[in-house]
Amino acid sequence: QVQLVESGGGSVQPGGSLRLSCAASGSTFPINSMGWYRQAPGKERELVATITRDLSTNYADSVKGRFAISRDNAKNTVYLQMNSLKPEDTAVYICRVVVSALGGIHYWGKGTLVTVSS
Repeated sequence: QVQLVESGGGSVQPGGSLRLSCAASGSTFPINSMGWYRQAPGKERELVATITRDLSTNYADSVKGRFAISRDNAKNTVYLQMNSLKPEDTAVYICRVVVSALGGIHYWGKGTLVTVSS
């Protein structure tokens, strides 16, 4: 069973920055894709950014140029650097990893709250 531990959420003013981390442990198979999703109150979960094991990245249009995803394969940890935060970025940010077993098994974290408000 894979465990995901997220950290780095909090409250920040518009224009501020936060860095999220998600550490995965317990996997006996390589971790392929790692990423972040978010869910705002009353809205569906949406993709924020993903990164593959060979460091290819994908971003939602709404965060391009402001957010940067990275990972440390040795530590099985993914990071999300969030700059120029806007009130509409307020959401629970949820880590997801895909383990290379049985065609790909998805694991989700519990989420960390990011609040952008003046």
